[in-house]
Amino acid sequence: MQPSFDLLDVVAAHGAEQVAFAADDETGLRALVAIHSTVLGPSLGGTRFYPFTSEREALVDVLRLAKGMAYKHAVCGNDLGGGKAVIIGDPRTVRTDELILAYARLVDRLGGRYLTAEDVGTTQADMDLIRTVTPYVTGASEAAGGSGDPSPATAWGVFHAMKAVGERLWGDASLEGRHVAIAGVGKVGSALARHLAAAGCELTVADVRAEAANTLAAELGARTVDPDALHGVECDIVSPCALGATINERSIPGLRCAAVCGCANNQLATDLDGERLAAAGVLYAPDYVVNAGGVINIADELRPDGYHRDRAWERVATIHDTVRRIFATADEQGITPAAAADHLAEQRLRQPS
Repeated sequence: MQPSFDLLDVVAAHGAEQVAFAADDETGLRALVAIHSTVLGPSLGGTRFYPFTSEREALVDVLRLAKGMAYKHAVCGNDLGGGKAVIIGDPRTVRTDELILAYARLVDRLGGRYLTAEDVGTTQADMDLIRTVTPYVTGASEAAGGSGDPSPATAWGVFHAMKAVGERLWGDASLEGRHVAIAGVGKVGSALARHLAAAGCELTVADVRAEAANTLAAELGARTVDPDALHGVECDIVSPCALGATINERSIPGLRCAAVCGCANNQLATDLDGERLAAAGVLYAPDYVVNAGGVINIADELRPDGYHRDRAWERVATIHDTVRRIFATADEQGITPAAAADHLAEQRLRQPS
């Protein structure tokens, strides 16, 4: 894959340290790895396997995601940099073991500057296969020496972020009796719902897969609504746990909640939506802070003595303290929580010690 000058301009505009382009005609591999920053340590981020319409679209996405990972690691306290990778294509039709192995060789050639992990379109089985070629992979199965599925840790982190929301809004970390509306009941959303149910919350759930929402609702005594109606539910917290960009100029006026706190990436459609939430009196817990449990858990694999679940999950619970700090910074500086999170991330990236 030979990058054009136009694509090089895109790279320059996003401020990345390095972008690796790879093509393998034998397997059909077309892949990009973006390393936004290694100031805090080697870059770590997942591999997204997706049918992008163009190389430019793939490049913009991977650069944006790599920057987001740099900020996520910085705020949550990981000594890791921001990186991300994309494989261009529909994994349902073009994925083969040979293609994944060719991608693994790309990761290996980067010599540890980039550590990969599972993301949309890739699986834990893919990570196990990649590990047969290179050590620069995280989130493999426990049998392969990894930490396993990161979803439970992500949900645990969101739960503790909500406790910080409770303290900020109602002076109490207990969520008992609070009503939470969850958009998306995949692996993270369903695990979060179970934590909230155990804490005594009232739940409303929605998912484009109606059967999944109905099954979880029956298990937990929750009610269901159509996904299009979820953001208008009168509740204490709306928790986006599916698609990004759902908190936007159109949806914000219809919110009937006190806070937004969920695991979905890129929940705000634009930076202005953070201002719109504040103007509407809705507290926003920044998504890349709230959903950092997965990468905090994975980072424990890199410790000299290897992965220890209890230690990792204790660190995941500190998301509560990070969210509290972000709210305090926002109050002190008169800015939104989204801006406060970015400020704290940029401060650490400038002064890593």
